[in-house]
Amino acid sequence: MRRISFTVLLLCAFFFMLANADYQSRKRHKRVSSDSVAVDKAMKRDSLGREIIDTTTMDSLQLAIYRHNKTIDDSIHLDSLNRQKKNGIDAPVNFSANDSMVYDARNKTAFLYGSSNVKYENMDLKSERIHLNMDSSLVHATGVSDTASKGLKGTPVFSMGSDNYESDTMSFNFKTKKGLIQNVATQQEEGFLQSKLSKRNDKGEIFLQHGRYTTCDEPHPDFYIALSRAKVRPGKDVVFGPAYLVVADVPLPLAIPYGFFPFTKSYSSGFIMPTYGDESTRGFYLRDGGYYFAMSDKWDLKLLGEIYTRGSWGLSAATNYHKRYRYSGTFYAAYQDTKTGDKGLPDFTRQQSFKIQWSHRQDQKANPFSSLAASVNFASSSYERNNMGSLYNPQTLTQSTHTSSVSWSTNFSSIGLSLSSTANLNQNMRDSSIALTLPDLNINISRFYPFKRAHAAGTERWYEKISVSYTGQISNSINTKEDRLFRSNLIKDWRNGMQHRIPVSGSFTLFNYINVTPSFNFTDRMYTNKVTRSWDKVAKKEVADTTYGFHNIYNWDFSLGASTKLYGMFIPNRKLFGDKIQAIRHVITPSVSFSYAPDFGTSRYGYYATYQRTNTDGTVDLVEYSPYANSLYGVPGRGKMGSFNFSFDNNIEMKIKSDKDTTGIRKISIIDNLGFNMSYNMAAKEKPWSDLSMNLRLKWWKNYTFNMNAVFASYAYELDANGKPYVGNHTYWGMGKWGRFQGMSQNVSFTLTPEKLKKIFGGSSDEDEPKGKRNDPEAEGVDTNVESNVDDDMIEGQRSVRKKKATGKAETDDDGYMMFSMPWSLTVGYGITMRENTDVRKFNYRTMRYPYMFTQTLNFSGNLRISDGWNISFSSGYDFENHAISMTTASLQRDLHCFNMSCQVVLAPYTSYNFSFRCNASTLTDALKYDKRSGYSNAVQWY
Repeated sequence: MRRISFTVLLLCAFFFMLANADYQSRKRHKRVSSDSVAVDKAMKRDSLGREIIDTTTMDSLQLAIYRHNKTIDDSIHLDSLNRQKKNGIDAPVNFSANDSMVYDARNKTAFLYGSSNVKYENMDLKSERIHLNMDSSLVHATGVSDTASKGLKGTPVFSMGSDNYESDTMSFNFKTKKGLIQNVATQQEEGFLQSKLSKRNDKGEIFLQHGRYTTCDEPHPDFYIALSRAKVRPGKDVVFGPAYLVVADVPLPLAIPYGFFPFTKSYSSGFIMPTYGDESTRGFYLRDGGYYFAMSDKWDLKLLGEIYTRGSWGLSAATNYHKRYRYSGTFYAAYQDTKTGDKGLPDFTRQQSFKIQWSHRQDQKANPFSSLAASVNFASSSYERNNMGSLYNPQTLTQSTHTSSVSWSTNFSSIGLSLSSTANLNQNMRDSSIALTLPDLNINISRFYPFKRAHAAGTERWYEKISVSYTGQISNSINTKEDRLFRSNLIKDWRNGMQHRIPVSGSFTLFNYINVTPSFNFTDRMYTNKVTRSWDKVAKKEVADTTYGFHNIYNWDFSLGASTKLYGMFIPNRKLFGDKIQAIRHVITPSVSFSYAPDFGTSRYGYYATYQRTNTDGTVDLVEYSPYANSLYGVPGRGKMGSFNFSFDNNIEMKIKSDKDTTGIRKISIIDNLGFNMSYNMAAKEKPWSDLSMNLRLKWWKNYTFNMNAVFASYAYELDANGKPYVGNHTYWGMGKWGRFQGMSQNVSFTLTPEKLKKIFGGSSDEDEPKGKRNDPEAEGVDTNVESNVDDDMIEGQRSVRKKKATGKAETDDDGYMMFSMPWSLTVGYGITMRENTDVRKFNYRTMRYPYMFTQTLNFSGNLRISDGWNISFSSGYDFENHAISMTTASLQRDLHCFNMSCQVVLAPYTSYNFSFRCNASTLTDALKYDKRSGYSNAVQWY
């Protein structure tokens, strides 16, 4: 009973509590509802239509409920925003691993092992181990220990867009794009950046601590610039604080407080640092310094200056312009004010000089019917002597002439008409004389057949093979000194005129074997003045009178030629010569031509005139001259011409069986050409026969052709009344002799290399290998743009040396010894000219001949690569007339991987030396360099 009563009592208490709770809930809900109504009644709108709460109409409980509900709503909204921000990854994250991957779903963390890779948008991370947290978007990458190399392998490689970074350990946030990197290495154009600790911000900028900058691509650089602090803007620049230079791990006392390196692939303006030095006659100098203006991607401007402590100075301006598919070119102008000696003393001199260079080329796509080209190189005679850049270049000093030209052309293809105009300038630097032609207009009408039928039917008529063309030329030129050019008179000092040429020709076949080619040429000249000469009896001298007007002179000639080919085949006796020689072929090409022209020196043409000259002894001479002798296109020659020209060419070849191919036939040239040429002028009253010319050409050696030219005189020497020899009218063959040998000329050059020596003594060389199996020098990265005295064999030797360096092991022979390799080349050129020494004192009256004299030239050049990186080249010659060595140059180059050292010595007559040591990279070529030069005026005297 007690137990039941206690249970009933407990249930009654429980129901009572539930009833009370329901009552309180209804009461509270009713209160809250009434309070909510009160809050809604207290809500008003301001003048801008915004909802506001008037708290003055609510009691304390209503105000507390309102504030509590507002706090809950704001918390829910803020939590929603935080949740969106926390999970705000804009793209999927892709990750993979070759070994294994562990994913912690609760902590949303992935552990990647073995050649792992994580990609997100344009970011890519590769490493041996990667720890990725998806909630914080944080990735941590590192390598693993390598017992073989005692280092790390599989170190992180991070790329984002065009930026690449290599490091030992890396932490990066994909969301903020910030990172912390240890032992980072990255490349910026030609430079390499390394640092122990680096920080990357969201803009891609890197802040380095204890970094180094170098252009050496080796893992352990030969040199670097140690940076205490640095800021890197990829693709733009590097700004650093205190820095010093380290070479071969040795810190040098070369430090700077701050600096920067620009990294930009686009054109940008900036200062150009000058070079400094000392010149004996002008003092200390700063030269080649100025400013570079990057106007646009179509043209730029570079302004440079130079100044010397003794008063000399100079300015120069250079520009490059280019318009795609239209034209491109360069323009350079320089001015120098050179002062030598001390002002006020007799040795003081001042020279003002200038130079203009212009190169212009028009793209063929711009206009296929019209073109404009220019190549201008004009300088005052004193410019090259005073320009320091020329003092170190022997080729510039020895160059005696400058040529310039500007040409324009257009054509009308429909009518076969073309127009071209040029302006030419030839400048002699030795005597400051110039020859200027401005302008030179040419008009050409291409060959056409006036008698050819428009609609041909049947065989071609003989007259349809007659062709006509036209060439017209208008010129205006002057020969003067450079200081008189701008003071010349266009009418009196310049020569001008017009010339027309009309050739008419044809080609016919006679008897199916003989080619006949007749031709007729008409030339007309038009001048604006002529010079009449006479003898002044009072002054006893010749006087000239120039009259201006229109003067026309012409001439014409006719020629007829015939030629054919004769073939002869000789098959040797098999019993005597075997079957190796298949046949010997002899080709004879005889030709004969006849040329005729009347005598335009007769009085009826008026091209020549005469006047009487009174000599000092009272005798009178008749002087002949031409009023048009100094005209632009000259005057027709005097004398009637009716000459026959004979030529006889021979070619002998032999066909033999090939040694390598039993079924193949190989052709060998025995005599490539043996030709004779001679003419006979039947209109000449004296010595109608010309000299006999002979030409011999042989091709017995690979890549070499032997040429020899010889001349045989037709007429023998005779003695005049005073006993002096002269060429008479009696031919040698009329006396039963062969023509007099007047001389010959021959040039021989040969290049000797180890490969050719090996081949000469029976060894094998690369030349025996098929071309398809040979290594390509350009594919191996060998610079084939080397000196002219280095041939392809030299380049092959350099290629083999670099190939050894790339493998890291030296090549060995069959016995295991290291192979010796020292590529070299030696080029020897020899020229000899044999001719008669026409000194009367050396004439041999017994043989009636002059002795022979020889003119010889010997030039040699070579190149020797003593080891990998060391290269020696030289060039010289021997002057046989002066019995002395000609100008000799020798140079030594040392490739220090990222640095280059060169030394050049030039011997007499322009003795000088040049030593240069500079960084190879263009980024530091002007910053890290040392140059020591001398001109011929202050060079070391060699004894």
